[in-house]
Amino acid sequence: MTDDGKRRWKGPPKNEKASSGRRMSERKIIAYNAKDESSKRWIERQLSDPYVQRAKADDYRARAAYKLLEIDEKTGLLKGASRVVDLGSAPGGWLQVCLRRGVKEIVGIDLLPVDPLPGAHLIQGDINEPEDVAAMMEGLTGPPDLVLSDMAANTTGHKQTDSLRTAALSEMALWFASEHLTQGGSFCSKVFQGGATPELMQEMKRLFKTVKHVKPPASRTGSPELFVVAQGFRGKAA
Repeated sequence: MTDDGKRRWKGPPKNEKASSGRRMSERKIIAYNAKDESSKRWIERQLSDPYVQRAKADDYRARAAYKLLEIDEKTGLLKGASRVVDLGSAPGGWLQVCLRRGVKEIVGIDLLPVDPLPGAHLIQGDINEPEDVAAMMEGLTGPPDLVLSDMAANTTGHKQTDSLRTAALSEMALWFASEHLTQGGSFCSKVFQGGATPELMQEMKRLFKTVKHVKPPASRTGSPELFVVAQGFRGKAA
């Protein structure tokens, strides 16, 4: 803990082995009871993932919290952010990171329900629905200075299809950011494969002073996901 009482991210956890044979046995039993081989592999990966274990210890709702922590360490994304929008906020790990980093106002929206989180204004809805967006934005006293998006389409197993579907969500998130961000604000979105599409990169470079791709260590080995971070919003008239 730091002097101000905030937990500071120490970097990615090292590989951890099960502390006892009992823990390994529990994993095997849970995996054995899974419906199919794919489910078994997913469960075993979750149970042995050091980020999952760290999330439990740090009381984060998801291991994805460390992706944002690592992105912030690399880019200073959360530094000075006071009003934040989290698109695709379920289950709430990124919301927790923002609150612990001192964000004063944060709102989130997701098609899925998100358990209430003190300090966050949450809406179950669609960013394509003006009424849902309006209900979400009621939780802010002014334009956001940071828009986050960890949205990703359900994967099909076909890399090109999954990349295109996630790119479409990134474009949607960028459109939202361009409509709502305050001048000088920042944007961060998940992308797949080789990063943002050329068209998306071109638009972000037009709208923001700096644009870069980040691969946080918390992204699993072999995962195609990247994050694009754009800072210094020039304004809607750019």
